Amino acid sequence: MRFDTGDTAWMLASAALVLFMTPGLALFYGGMVRAKHVLGMLMQNFFAIGLVTVLWTLVGFSLAFGPDLGGGLLGGLDNAGLGGLLNGQPAGYELTFPPLLFALYQMMFAIITPALFTGAVADRMKFSAYVWFLGLWSILVYSPVAHWVFSPGGWAFQLGALDFAGGTVVHINAGVAALALCIALGKRRGWPKEAMAPHSLPLTLLGAGVLWFGWFGFNAGSALGANQLAASAFANTHIAAASAMLGWLVAERIKTGHPTTLGAASGLVAGLVAITPCAGFVSPIGAIIIGFLAGAGCLLAIQLKFRFGYDDSLDVVGVHMFGGIIGSVLLGLFATTVINSAGADGLLYGGGLALLGKQLVAVGVTLAYSFVLSFVIAKILDKTIGLRVTEEQELVGLDESLHSERAYQVAETV
Repeated sequence: MRFDTGDTAWMLASAALVLFMTPGLALFYGGMVRAKHVLGMLMQNFFAIGLVTVLWTLVGFSLAFGPDLGGGLLGGLDNAGLGGLLNGQPAGYELTFPPLLFALYQMMFAIITPALFTGAVADRMKFSAYVWFLGLWSILVYSPVAHWVFSPGGWAFQLGALDFAGGTVVHINAGVAALALCIALGKRRGWPKEAMAPHSLPLTLLGAGVLWFGWFGFNAGSALGANQLAASAFANTHIAAASAMLGWLVAERIKTGHPTTLGAASGLVAGLVAITPCAGFVSPIGAIIIGFLAGAGCLLAIQLKFRFGYDDSLDVVGVHMFGGIIGSVLLGLFATTVINSAGADGLLYGGGLALLGKQLVAVGVTLAYSFVLSFVIAKILDKTIGLRVTEEQELVGLDESLHSERAYQVAETV
């Protein structure tokens, strides 16, 4: 096989950029927890790189992108171990770069998706329980949903629902799993009465910057080539993040009287989340509107945890689940075939309600499937090995109680 060297180079770079997002996420979340829990957060994110890499290689990729077994629900095991990619293409694809690189690129998506929900369960989940949940969720939830939406044989793909880079597969999927885990785990000790302020906002801002940088590989890389579509997705990604930061800060200023650095970081991430399904289907003006609405909307969404009483520690549900929903639904309004002829026209571009209806179906099924499976996995683990650390371990902090380490060594005075 002969492949396009430009496309191959871009996809190699994109895979590396997406992998870089997971350490960025670790810093983003790590800065928001209290100092005694920061290594526990970093460990969960870095461990996802190790375990998901092995599982994706063995069976995950094949279940997601193997030939459909029927009904558009799951792929077969033809590509187990990635061996089938050395001399053949994934089902339904005609790639201009090595198929093994496609599997590696998608691997980085599979890694960061379950890492997202670590922020929701910060400060209180047992590491052993996280390991089991991570592995089971990656195989039983992530791979099937990825097959539905990303694989040409998947039912949502066949339906015509659009998701350029993972609004349903990544963000709604992980966000609603975070909600299920929050409910199964219960609240942190002292929440919401005790103040649990971030221990290092500079660390969080650094992580947000890394995420912004890596997201260009996430979205523009999903064009699967160094082409005009990649440029469009790249532009929309940046524009939406910037617009969402402004939207969040405007809403925050109105609500609390103070625009904050945490709000700036959270807002830009909300914009990145919302533009993910839309990046290769909307115009730059559409990206501005989607981003601004996501920034303001996600700020309002994080308030729901206080009304309904679920302890989403770092607002994963509010930013990722609701941000993913906002982007996926607004795609039904702002998509235009002027940007991508392989897409569809949304309501505002003469396409009627057809695409919006398909988007709502894909969003609804993903929410239901991921929540139910995630909650069942969590409850089984809770009844067997236990989900939650002891009260004493939570009080001491996950760093010392689970990992026998401290993030910050303070010199003792003589």
